[in-house]
Amino acid sequence: MTIDASLHTMTATQLAAGLRRKTFSATELCEASIARIEALDGEVNAVVVRDFERARTEARMADDALARGKAGPLAGIPMTVKESFDLRGHPTTWGFEMHRDHRAREDAFPVQRAKAAGAVVLGKTNVPPALADWQSDNPIYGRTNNPHALTHSAGGSSGGSAAAIAMGFSALELGSDIGGSVRVPAAFCGVFGHKTSYRIVSHLGHAAGGFEGEAPLLAVIGPIARSAADLALLLEVVAAPDPEDFHNGLILPRPRHGSLKSFRVLVLDQHPAAKADDETLHAIDRFASDLAAEGASVTRKSSLLPDIGVSWRTYQAMLHTIITRDQVDPGGRQPISAHDWLGHLDMQLRIRRQWAAFFRHFDIVLCPAFGTPAFPHTAEADWRKRPLLINGEPSNFGAQLGWAGIATVANLPSTAIPLGVNAQGLPLACQAIGPFLEDLTTIAFAGLSGRDVVAPRIAG
Repeated sequence: MTIDASLHTMTATQLAAGLRRKTFSATELCEASIARIEALDGEVNAVVVRDFERARTEARMADDALARGKAGPLAGIPMTVKESFDLRGHPTTWGFEMHRDHRAREDAFPVQRAKAAGAVVLGKTNVPPALADWQSDNPIYGRTNNPHALTHSAGGSSGGSAAAIAMGFSALELGSDIGGSVRVPAAFCGVFGHKTSYRIVSHLGHAAGGFEGEAPLLAVIGPIARSAADLALLLEVVAAPDPEDFHNGLILPRPRHGSLKSFRVLVLDQHPAAKADDETLHAIDRFASDLAAEGASVTRKSSLLPDIGVSWRTYQAMLHTIITRDQVDPGGRQPISAHDWLGHLDMQLRIRRQWAAFFRHFDIVLCPAFGTPAFPHTAEADWRKRPLLINGEPSNFGAQLGWAGIATVANLPSTAIPLGVNAQGLPLACQAIGPFLEDLTTIAFAGLSGRDVVAPRIAG
């Protein structure tokens, strides 16, 4: 087995084992990653900010730490981060021309933690403007294509992130998520992605053009990788609140169960606003049947489930307020009063408590991450006019936020799990939602499920 031939299929956990066995060095791994990006990223356009010389230095440092037996858990692992994170000396544009000349003074706090654990950061991956689309296309870096079908979206806003992992350009990635921005790209590109519980990973250094302000409510930072074990590996390194936050101690609970037969699973395949196509629902149904065959308790309906319609309306109102905070024209809806905002926070609290009661009887909720596999690229910017076909019929594109919003409005963790590919070679997927702060439970469930990443045909 040569490193160049196997890199794109190896997980971070496997690479870490190879580094410690001295099968290859961090420097060799770094050079192989750089060569792969330079050879193959032209078609995909995932890694849009390249920090190769610094990565080479970090790789040499990792080799030294490994030789001295002082290596951190990520020592020598090639990693990329979403463009929206600060990387010292590089712009943090969020896809905006106005930030093209910005240069970050230091790495974002989660990036600092990853580097302190030995990660070799190769560069940054592509995003849509304002991180506000399920396509990753902007006037500075252009469009990212789906590695499984170049004519289709890689997802957004962490589209470059998921594409880089699918192509084997890096083994670990940091993304962010408020409207499915980790889960949808992971689903579209056929890799694992994790939306974390709210506030367990710091947002310090995750802002456009160095803006200093409060992190958006609901928004989270999360890992993307080629295995569930890799999600946990990176999460346990970066999970820490802001250093300025007095709540600066965090211990994530261990997974609830160690085998599939112990999990209590609810399948949620209906939403009052968001639709899903037959092949997505059939893939989830097959997955649920496999779980039942393994001995898991699988339920299709429960009176304990919080009202998804109420959750959807609360999420819509909160999300609109958050994403339009700096806009003169908020797009038809008027800004709400502070009193209305507090009312939404009250409702969010009730929803969170309802989920806490629900998860005393269940461990996992399975549902779509998005209602279809990756859709073809579209130049239509207005979501109200953007086409989305579900079972051959036009559907409301923006309503797909409903699937993401189930976990987001309740601050819950959710792991995107690949479920193979369809007849066209496009990945199928689901998300597994779990109890607040029990991120390692949803990740463990994803790992125990035995689902594997399917390498894109163009990845060689």
